[in-house]
Amino acid sequence: MGRDLLHKNEERTSLNKDLPESEQNPDGRDRSTASFILGFRQDADQHWVAELSCGHTQHLRHQPPWQARAWVLDPVQRLEKIGLPFACGWCAQARE
Repeated sequence: MGRDLLHKNEERTSLNKDLPESEQNPDGRDRSTASFILGFRQDADQHWVAELSCGHTQHLRHQPPWQARAWVLDPVQRLEKIGLPFACGWCAQARE
């Protein structure tokens, strides 16, 4: 019926294991360190994908109301994100 307001809702980075764009780290680099954005590319459907320092990739879609990432569509704002920390869903899953 009602939700317990003291219940902590733990949200994780969106992740789909079946997508080749998010393949596991093939070279076995340490996954315990923080990931950083190295660059961006577009997939076959023209969706932006972040390339991460951990060796993984992450789709970055801007499809409101579900994902509000307007910066993904702007080349200048994408460049500003390079080098910034990024919570990698694959690395988080590997630590669990």
